Amino acid sequence: MIDPGHGGQDPGAIGVAGTREKFVALDTALAIAAQLESSGRYRVLMTRYSDEYITLKDRVVLAQTGRADLFVSVHADANHDPHIHGASVYTLSERASDKEAAALAARENSSDRIAGIDLSEHEPIVNEILYDLTRRETNNLSLRFAQALVAELGRDIALMDNTHRSAGFVVLKAPDIPSALVELGCLSNAREERKLGQAGYQMRLADSVARSIDNYFLYG
Repeated sequence: MIDPGHGGQDPGAIGVAGTREKFVALDTALAIAAQLESSGRYRVLMTRYSDEYITLKDRVVLAQTGRADLFVSVHADANHDPHIHGASVYTLSERASDKEAAALAARENSSDRIAGIDLSEHEPIVNEILYDLTRRETNNLSLRFAQALVAELGRDIALMDNTHRSAGFVVLKAPDIPSALVELGCLSNAREERKLGQAGYQMRLADSVARSIDNYFLYG
């Protein structure tokens, strides 16, 4: 599942020259999807295909109902310092996941579905163990994909310092789908904003992300 960030009434970050994150994210996400589909190896879904607003919760639900094996959220950053530039990659932080896991587990348990396991057949203590095992495995796979993403992006474009970071993004909180969020660059940096608005640069970014997905699935 490719997830272009923002959309509709939510423009996301706005660059110094007015470039809107929602369009950069959508155009690059469409390029990623096209590359993956052309390989014949993947069934690719997207949370949005046009300039529309999708709630964060609905993005996760779409990935789960689509039985996605990987969730990639595509964004462009903004920073108070206009000199900062480069791509960065986020996975769900342990602190945030520890706090949110209980509430998320409760919601998932109410629908009796986590990673294809029918939790209604088990005692509550068994449900907790199954959830914890699922969440741990998902975190490990998310970290593995993030490492591939950083490596491939670094071959083609500038990276932000401390490229791989963790935070409590709602869209990364599916307990059963490995997930990562990529910030393609900083719209607050004038030079990078110009590049992010160019189709050729978006294709370079799409190449990098597609290669990282290949590395994740094909080479582990």
